[in-house]
Amino acid sequence: MNTPAFFLLALALLLPFLAPAQDLQKPFKECGLEGSTTVYDTRQNRWTFTNQQDTQRATLPASTFKILNSLILLEEKAVRDEHEVLKWDGQQRSISAWNADTDMKNAFANSTVWFYVRLAEQIGKDKYRAYLKRCGYGNGKLTNGQGADFWNYGDFAISPKEQIEFLRKFYREQLPFSKESIRKVKQMMVAEQTPAYTLRGKTGWTSYGGIDNGWWVGYLETKDNVYFFATRVHKDKNTANDNFASCRKTITKQILQQLGILPAA
Repeated sequence: MNTPAFFLLALALLLPFLAPAQDLQKPFKECGLEGSTTVYDTRQNRWTFTNQQDTQRATLPASTFKILNSLILLEEKAVRDEHEVLKWDGQQRSISAWNADTDMKNAFANSTVWFYVRLAEQIGKDKYRAYLKRCGYGNGKLTNGQGADFWNYGDFAISPKEQIEFLRKFYREQLPFSKESIRKVKQMMVAEQTPAYTLRGKTGWTSYGGIDNGWWVGYLETKDNVYFFATRVHKDKNTANDNFASCRKTITKQILQQLGILPAA
């Protein structure tokens, strides 16, 4: 039997035992949402895109901006440290955790908008623009926000792929911030910690222009590799989906499991 014929026969015999191709759109379909998950494997220098067109599309970062925002606020001494408490203004808001005095550590975890907006008013948009340019974060369009809040409203935007490029610089401490500021934000980002891995991330959700955009960005460290991820889902604001918030993480974890990065639950 010649070599090509032997190869074809061997392939035919192996086919029933080969694992089927991963359907990376399946988690999105099960959640009834559109969007994308982008993953970067550091050791392999390899990108995985569930939707390559979507990963290049820029939108408002919502509370994922709190990663960079926290670095800026700590560096500029807008607060003494992540434990300095700001007084609640007494205005009732839709999330109960926002209706109390809080510090940065809890405001980061709870995505407390008023805490970051109040401090952003102290910093001013000119200084933000300078930091954004130095960090290579977003498109720099801060003119149409809602007051100081340009990350939830207006034309400021960043793509999922750009989110990962920023996180890679953040992880390597190649940003214009002190090691202490970076260490504090990395600690605030810890979402899961096991003997096998540490997962750091930040969610975000904004409703603007009739569209709900939901994010989860971050990275997973194992003993010998680092995997960066950025998931963004979107839907029409008037379309009900009770799982919109939870699906940001559900989709991400299922895809990381499909890729063999995260152990199955």
